[in-house]
Amino acid sequence: MADIPDYIGPMAMGLEMGVIVPGIDIVDEVFESVKRCYDDDLLDDNDIVCITESVVARAQDNYVTVDEVSNEIRDELGLKKDGTIGVVFPITSRNRFSMILESIAGAVPDGKVVVQMSYPCDEVGNQTISPDFVNDLDKEVITMDDIHEGVCKHPITEVNYIEYYKGIIEDAGAEPKIVLCNDPLHILDHDPDAVIAADIHTRFDTKNTICQKFDNCITLCELFNEGESCSDWGLLGSNMSSGGRLKLAPRDGNKVVKDIQKKVKDELGVQVEVLIYGDGAYKDPTSGIYELADPSVTVASTDGLNRFRRGVKYKFLADTLYHEGKDVDEIEEILQEKKDSNKSENAIEREGTTPRRMEDLLGSLADLVSGSADAGTPVVLVKNFLN
Repeated sequence: MADIPDYIGPMAMGLEMGVIVPGIDIVDEVFESVKRCYDDDLLDDNDIVCITESVVARAQDNYVTVDEVSNEIRDELGLKKDGTIGVVFPITSRNRFSMILESIAGAVPDGKVVVQMSYPCDEVGNQTISPDFVNDLDKEVITMDDIHEGVCKHPITEVNYIEYYKGIIEDAGAEPKIVLCNDPLHILDHDPDAVIAADIHTRFDTKNTICQKFDNCITLCELFNEGESCSDWGLLGSNMSSGGRLKLAPRDGNKVVKDIQKKVKDELGVQVEVLIYGDGAYKDPTSGIYELADPSVTVASTDGLNRFRRGVKYKFLADTLYHEGKDVDEIEEILQEKKDSNKSENAIEREGTTPRRMEDLLGSLADLVSGSADAGTPVVLVKNFLN
């Protein structure tokens, strides 16, 4: 249908939408955006509709309060208000972790919160302490007494997250203790009543290591992973919101993407794939920060995207065929044949083309197009990606 020249390859277009507020039917809203593309001859079979997780969760009113999180932490871990809780390997992010830490401290307002941070960076590349200072200090466990002014200032935000997190705990009434150590078992030296493995991508390894010595340990995924307000990721993937609330990642994501896919097919006769995306999986070369602060790029996707994207090494083949004396027309014909063929993963034609999950590529692409600031395009239409 789309009047796009056949020399145009994969492309992504951000689609503007109105403000999404709790209670809006997100399936209908996304459909209306897609329908505008259809009406303008910009929609085809095999197009991919990508929706940022934030508008889905907001439409679902998928929020929890700080007090609700404090109560769940206390109940889940059997804590008393004067207990001691250990928190291992949180990321240094005001948006992602500050309100979670406020909730953790609120669970033990008469007790102690021991935060153990990794160094010199958290798991996604945020600097926690100057690497040069760490090398000069040459200690496995770094305490507040070891640190002087300036060495813990984040090079991008210029925030001292150790002092910032310390203040959050104190404001909740609890006693703070912050240490830096890369061995998760060090937290047990502080005699906690319970431990939360607060890391994202390494959370299972961290929890398993701690649980070899100590039973009362959970990950953030185990909090608010069921109930009226919940997410498959629990508190991971949550963001700071207003009014003392955290916005969770969407719930029932698979139902949402399938409902959108079905509505587009039933009403427009077009077969699209649909995914809900969070953070893209890429590393900023300037700051060294790995942007993926969600457990996964994709919250949910339709079945047609549940595969790897594979291809042939065009550069290698073109060079080889040219040196064999083939002309341009012959090379292009052979390249197309190779592209359409079913080569094994270890075939030389695939050399250098690492298989990547389709959802990761699409979610990262959509995240770059939509951004997280003022783009105003929470839906991204991707064309010619599956062809």
